Amino acid sequence: MVLAIHVFCPCLILDKMLAAEVLRDPMVLFSSAGMGFGLIVLGALLAYLIAPLVGLKLGGGRRTFAVSAGLQNYGFIAIPLVAYLYPDNDDVMAVLFTHNLGVELAMWTVLLMLLSGVLSPSWRVFLKGPIVAVLVGILVMQTGTEQYVPGTVIGLFSILGVCAIPLSLLLVGTALHDLMGKMKFDWRVGSGAVLARLALIPIVILMCAKYLPLGTELKQVLVIQAALPSGMFPIVLSRHYGGRTDVAITAVMATTIASLLTMPLVIAFGKYWVGV
Repeated sequence: MVLAIHVFCPCLILDKMLAAEVLRDPMVLFSSAGMGFGLIVLGALLAYLIAPLVGLKLGGGRRTFAVSAGLQNYGFIAIPLVAYLYPDNDDVMAVLFTHNLGVELAMWTVLLMLLSGVLSPSWRVFLKGPIVAVLVGILVMQTGTEQYVPGTVIGLFSILGVCAIPLSLLLVGTALHDLMGKMKFDWRVGSGAVLARLALIPIVILMCAKYLPLGTELKQVLVIQAALPSGMFPIVLSRHYGGRTDVAITAVMATTIASLLTMPLVIAFGKYWVGV
């Protein structure tokens, strides 16, 4: 996990971003990060409103449900999907990482405050490999200094970066295996998470991709983000910040299993409907 987050993923990010001409456009940067931030907050709000329908109240898992259902698996599943669907388009992968910067900002500010009730998150949470790599990539492309990065360094980024995709898939599988048998599955919570994460939130994301004046690469990223199950990290957050870990695990397990059926359908429909 440490290697994936702080070595392989940053190398993959820099390998793709330093070859993405689309990142020279400030509007692409602001729209990608802005949509990543805004849609996560909107998704958490929608899940927060749904939580009472499955019997969750404040102090009884409502905030944990909102964070768990609102935050998709934006990295470990999204990266392999983008690599598979757009293997020869580094611009899409670069926009994905810029979008994920907005997701990270939302997760460590709004979602963390929602879950913990603490209104002043530490700036140290942003000193993470992927965030630093995205910021460095944006800075280099905006200043046009990528031509001064030695070829051996670019080659090193490429060699180490390709490890991120298979390792990401392995981490998802091992995390799910670790969760199985350690929880009592609540069907109401699981059904609510599937409704929010795999039905209602995808509608919102696909409508944004369809009707907002966004770049093609960002629309392609949003179609994939719309299909993703809940992310694993809310489980860790709930353990450290007083949330309901059982609610987070239920949301992750239910949406991940259900997404095996819904993910290809949402992506296929989204690509057709949005026109990407």
